[in-house]
Amino acid sequence: MLKRYFKQLEEAGTDEAGRGCLAGPVTAAAIILPRSFENELLNDSKILSVSKRNLLRPLIESKAIGFGVVHIGPKKIDDINILNASILAMHGALDQLTKKPKFIIVDGNKFRPYKNIPHECIIKGDGKFMSIAAASVLAKTYRDAYMEKIHEEYPMYHWDKNKGYPTKAHREAIRIHGITKYHRKSFRLVPEQLKLDI
Repeated sequence: MLKRYFKQLEEAGTDEAGRGCLAGPVTAAAIILPRSFENELLNDSKILSVSKRNLLRPLIESKAIGFGVVHIGPKKIDDINILNASILAMHGALDQLTKKPKFIIVDGNKFRPYKNIPHECIIKGDGKFMSIAAASVLAKTYRDAYMEKIHEEYPMYHWDKNKGYPTKAHREAIRIHGITKYHRKSFRLVPEQLKLDI
């Protein structure tokens, strides 16, 4: 059973999606839920089906006090590394909130202070607290939609299915077709990295 709050009312939960991908952005969401929010389906986005995530997204958005979603692209990821890009995305999502939170709960164990607002990092927080779970659903669904869109530009990588993660088929497509502007050059794209012409 997900808990409503870690600390107090008007706290924001934040989470990211796509950190381990070879292509596409890292996407973060931040959200403040009202005290009355309830949904039996809501859970860590990783254990929800696609249909349940897509069902939850409009419900979460319609009930939220405020939410934000930000993509950080491959070039920035390569420039500042994936951890810094993930935190930058979370800060950007928090910037979009129309109401300033009194506290921030973050999925994972790494974060940097945001505007002097106290925060807490929570390992596997997306399976413990409603606001982080809601943020995980938003981050995942927005990122998946982005990957499905760019799949139309480069269908040979099958991003509609693998969403940029390092599947066998994705790595094989990189080996055959090379890389695109959406690939993260700082990541190990194929096992024989030195043989890849980038």
